[in-house]
Amino acid sequence: MDALQELYETVLARKEARIEGSYTCYLFQQGLDKILKKCGEECTEVVIAAKNGDNQDTVGEISDLLYHLTVLMACQGITLDQVRAELAKRSEKQGNLKTFHQVDKNT
Repeated sequence: MDALQELYETVLARKEARIEGSYTCYLFQQGLDKILKKCGEECTEVVIAAKNGDNQDTVGEISDLLYHLTVLMACQGITLDQVRAELAKRSEKQGNLKTFHQVDKNT
């Protein structure tokens, strides 16, 4: 079993059987808005760490973001298999670079 699968199963277990003092249980108790706020905060922290060029810090922040995204998935009933399937589908695409129209700033 990989680390993401283990994390997902732990988060699901916390959703079902609330454990006092568990941060994951706290997030579920606070609800979707709190979970979304934490996802946004962690995303920003990833950007800042990456911009600062500290890979060790960036890895830590990415891990925090993945954790909070996992809580969001569990909250919304999204399975890890659904995400894996979507990623697999996307990996089959080729030549899907979006083209953007040019804006003429002189008009």
